[in-house]
Amino acid sequence: MKCTSKKSVLICIWLCTVFLLQGCGNSTVLMPFSTNNPVSCYNLKEDVSEERASAFSSSLCVGESNVNTNSLSLNAGAAALFDINRHTVLYAKNMHEQVYPASLTKILTALVALDIGSPDDVLTATTGVQINESGAQLAGLKPGDSMTLDQALHILLLYSANDVANLIAEHYGMTLNGFSQLMNDKASSLGCFKSNFSNSNGLSDETHYVTTYDLYLIMNAAMQYPEFTEIISMPAYETVYYDKNGEAKTISVKTTNLFLRSDGYAAPEGVTVIGGKTGTTNAAGHCLILLAKDTSGNPYIAIVMKSESRDSCYEDMTKLLGLIP
Repeated sequence: MKCTSKKSVLICIWLCTVFLLQGCGNSTVLMPFSTNNPVSCYNLKEDVSEERASAFSSSLCVGESNVNTNSLSLNAGAAALFDINRHTVLYAKNMHEQVYPASLTKILTALVALDIGSPDDVLTATTGVQINESGAQLAGLKPGDSMTLDQALHILLLYSANDVANLIAEHYGMTLNGFSQLMNDKASSLGCFKSNFSNSNGLSDETHYVTTYDLYLIMNAAMQYPEFTEIISMPAYETVYYDKNGEAKTISVKTTNLFLRSDGYAAPEGVTVIGGKTGTTNAAGHCLILLAKDTSGNPYIAIVMKSESRDSCYEDMTKLLGLIP
C-alpha cells in the first residue's frame, strides 16, 4: 500500500505501531503509564528503606599478615593479638600463613558439637576411640564407655584427650570423616578460607592446617557459648562416666594451660588470663591460644603458633599479653 495523502500517512504510522507493539505473538501486553507504577522512574525513591546489610567483617578484627612487628620480637613462627571490642589487630606475625594447629583443632570440634548437640546427649565409644599414635594424649576410653557431651567437652578442652575428640566426632558426624566435613563447613561459614580440617583432634596430617587468623575466627565464635568460656577457665575437673557394663569410672584431669596452674606462668600486671587451649605435635611445634582481659574487663584473643619449645611458647605469649593497653 502506497501512502500519498496526509491521512494515509497517519494510517500507515498507526498500523506500524500496532504491529510493533503486538510483536510476533497473538496477545497484546498493556502497560499503562503511571507515576505510581513500581517500575516507573518517577517512583524509584518511594518506599525505599535506607537499611543496609552489615558487612561480614564489621564486627571482626581485620589486618595484614604482619602488624607492628617492629614493636615486638617473637621466636614463634606465627602469632597475633586481637582487641575484640575495638575490632583491632594489635600485633600480627605471619598471621595469614598456613601452619599446623595441633590440638587447637579441638576448639572447632567443641564448637561444632555445641552447635548441633545438647549437654545431656549421651555419647558411646566405639573402636574409633582406639588411637595408637605415640605420645597422643588419651583419657583411656574403651569401646562401650559412655559419657555426656558436657563431660566430653570438659575432658576435651582441659586435658586435650584425643580419644574423646573421636568420641564426639563419631557421635555427631556418624563417622570420623563425616565430622571432618562438618568442621570444614563450619569453618567456611566463619570465613576460614585458608584452612582444612582432616580430623577432630589435630594429630599430624599434611592435609590438616590453619592460619593464625582463622584460629581467631574459630575462637571468637566458640566464645559465644558461655559453657565454652566456663570450661576453658577451669584449672581442673573430675567426673564419673560408665563402661559398657554400667560400672562407674572416675576421671580427674588438670588443664594443660600453664597460665591457670599454680606451678605455671603468670600474666603481665593488669592482664587476666581467662582461659585457653594448648597444642603440641612434632609438626606443629608448641601452640597456645588464650582469652584474656584488661583491667576494664575488655577481652582479647592472643595466639602463638609454631614455637620450638614449651618455655619459648609461654615466654612469647607473656610478651604478647604485655601489649594489652
